[in-house]
Amino acid sequence: MARKRAASQPPVGDIEIRLLRIFHTVVECGGFSAAEVELNIGRAAISMHMADLEKRLGLRLCSRGRAGFALTDEGRQVHDACLRLFSALENFRGEVDTLHARLRGPLDIGIIDNLVTMPRMQVTDAIAALKTAGPDVRINIRMIPPGDIERGVLDGSLHVGVTPALRSLPGLDYRPLYDEDSLLYCGAGHPLFSLADAAIGDEMIARAEAVAPTYAQTLEARALHRPLRTTGTATDREGVAFLILTGLYIGYLPTHYAQLWVDQGRMRALRPDDYRYVTEFRVVTRKGGQPNLILKTYLDLLWRPSQAPTERPVADTGTAP
Repeated sequence: MARKRAASQPPVGDIEIRLLRIFHTVVECGGFSAAEVELNIGRAAISMHMADLEKRLGLRLCSRGRAGFALTDEGRQVHDACLRLFSALENFRGEVDTLHARLRGPLDIGIIDNLVTMPRMQVTDAIAALKTAGPDVRINIRMIPPGDIERGVLDGSLHVGVTPALRSLPGLDYRPLYDEDSLLYCGAGHPLFSLADAAIGDEMIARAEAVAPTYAQTLEARALHRPLRTTGTATDREGVAFLILTGLYIGYLPTHYAQLWVDQGRMRALRPDDYRYVTEFRVVTRKGGQPNLILKTYLDLLWRPSQAPTERPVADTGTAP
């Protein structure tokens, strides 16, 4: 029997928006139990709110029980619509704040992992300058993969993102931010660690066990990983570092991320003139949209004169004499 729909839907007012925000949190947390801490209300209250929302919308949004939490097809569509609604509300709030020339509201930024050690501090310095100009700005940072960052900027759940230059989607604008150098490293205790670069041949590197990342890479990075004897993988840079530090694997890491272990004598680069690649990082924003005052100010601060790219000091590669 077909489910009976509500004859007429009420307008989406404050109550519905509040319930939709609870629904969104439940979806993001993956269930009622996980959302209790985030919402600071009990599971019974969350269940009551979800039942109220389903009644108001005339739709069954999710299944919950012993089998666990799962969205229905209609629930997924409502959640997608939630994201667009919240984005529109934030845009409206930003435009009103712009009329008052006040920096007040959220800035949602998506960044990939392990960029905090990058010597070029545009992202950090621009956030500090933005908070100085607008103490009421709320900074929300999400550490997620590049594809999730692009999707977040497209659907409005993120205002801006920083991603490696892997692809260009038609609905997004990309602007170069800085370049990241990566070298091939081994850990202390590895047979290659104590050898001078001149004594390390290509065949020795090709025979060594290597760790390769499973996350998306540029064509140049993939080409340099291809000849390696990959016997281990990692989903992120930290995982690559873990395996290199065992002294059993070689692998590529950004120079800024590896520098700590190089300084400690626990890691060294192998033939840095030959085994290296550069990754361009870009700022991602939604194409065609008018940035609110907070986003516009932040983007301006990213490229203010004091933030302009400068020549970086060459990192100590830890190469054996």
